[in-house]
Amino acid sequence: MRLEQAYDAAMSDSRMALPSTVDERTMLRTFLDFQREALVRKCAGLTDGQLRARPVPSSTLSLLGLVRHLATVERWYFQAVLAGDRPGDLYDLTDDFDAPFNDIADATGAETFVQWRAEVAASRRIEDERSLDAVGRTPGTGSERSLRWVLIHMVDEYARHLGHADILREAIDGRSGE
Repeated sequence: MRLEQAYDAAMSDSRMALPSTVDERTMLRTFLDFQREALVRKCAGLTDGQLRARPVPSSTLSLLGLVRHLATVERWYFQAVLAGDRPGDLYDLTDDFDAPFNDIADATGAETFVQWRAEVAASRRIEDERSLDAVGRTPGTGSERSLRWVLIHMVDEYARHLGHADILREAIDGRSGE
């Protein structure tokens, strides 16, 4: 791809189409939603078996495990930290803190994405009800986290795991990219 084509492709990215002068909340929400949508794109068109596959020999990661983990992170930061709710764990973490990644033998893409979408919807409702300066407390430690911090952290969390998803998807069927 020529440099000009790469630049044109980057500028057509929906994140780049956002004017740089929009308010902070719109920018944070747009960047996070872009990351959320990228997760869906990276899993699109795969069978349950492919979503459960662990195609990188040195890793136990799967696309389905990543989706389950991100659903858990959505629930934790928005419902437990910001809203102060005790929604319970999505997965049984009693014997394995990494259960969202590991206990996938019977999980399906359909049920996993229904749960993930429900967590994202709850996160959006909680975000809509608060100012960026609203502060919640981390259960157990009492550490304060503002909504602004949570939104930035969520962009980071998704971006990091989308890098993993790129590698997994490419190992499954050769597809990569946004």
